[in-house]
Amino acid sequence: AEAVGLYNLGQTCCLNSLLQVFLMNIRFTRILRRITVPSSPAQRRNNVPYQMLLLLEKMQYGKCKAVYPKDLAYCLSEHRVKLFVQYDAAQLFLTLWNLLKKQMKKPELVEELSDLYMICIQEHLACQKCSFEIKSNSTMLTLPLPVLDANSQRLRTLEDCLQYFFLPEELAGQNKCFCQQCGRKTPFLQSMKLVHLPQTLTLHLKRFCFERSSHLHKLSHSLPFPQELDFREVLTENQCQADDSEKATWQYELFAVVAHSGSTSYGHYCAYIRSLTECKWYCFNDSDVCQVSWDDVKCTYGRSNLNWRETAYLLFYMKKHPR
Repeated sequence: AEAVGLYNLGQTCCLNSLLQVFLMNIRFTRILRRITVPSSPAQRRNNVPYQMLLLLEKMQYGKCKAVYPKDLAYCLSEHRVKLFVQYDAAQLFLTLWNLLKKQMKKPELVEELSDLYMICIQEHLACQKCSFEIKSNSTMLTLPLPVLDANSQRLRTLEDCLQYFFLPEELAGQNKCFCQQCGRKTPFLQSMKLVHLPQTLTLHLKRFCFERSSHLHKLSHSLPFPQELDFREVLTENQCQADDSEKATWQYELFAVVAHSGSTSYGHYCAYIRSLTECKWYCFNDSDVCQVSWDDVKCTYGRSNLNWRETAYLLFYMKKHPR
């Protein structure tokens, strides 16, 4: 009775898909089970982690093929997450994560939640005329990966998208920066270096893009992604700012895919998730859940001539050998 569906309350397929990805992640549910239960009924009604925990328990101990996430949906609407509207899965994932983090009262749980999902990047800005450089560290919940390069050429594989994301960029011409050492605007080289990767790594394929006509448009060309991903093979030495013990943990296995079908204005989401206890793939399509094969998951690679077909949009990878 592992895989239980969630009924669609009216355009809640995006929410349902993301909830399944959270709740099928054993490491996430371990954190969720240790939250402090809010004291008053009103606080319990408005507490996202608590409502998520109730939903998890309903899914685990119920005898039904699907459950209604209405209490959680109501709770989210109290936090300005509108119901019955079309969502972008990447934005909704960030919104849910921020609400969880904000409402988990124990600092150690907040820290564990961050450890589980947060990516750490170092940005470098280096003047091309002198030795002046600025380094700053930042954290990200997802790596937003372009699927086209600067010349609007299609990137062919997930590895290509990752390499392109970490490619240094020259800031010249109108994009020159002020150099404190040179005392004037000079060309700079901007680069990103990977400092730390989390236990659960989320990659966002930027398949929705604005064309010159400012019309939102979906890129559904084929983009294969692997079941196993090793960052030490994808990135060069100078794209990393990490020691060998950190890099030793950079081997990943695909855990989940949130896929989008349909057009930008009228679409549907579902989630393909590998059960961590049974190691079998399931497709969660609202209240329908069925076991699928890796070949079924590969169908979400995309096809240019079939825009309405299912295309992977968010990829969740899980560390193979965590520290």
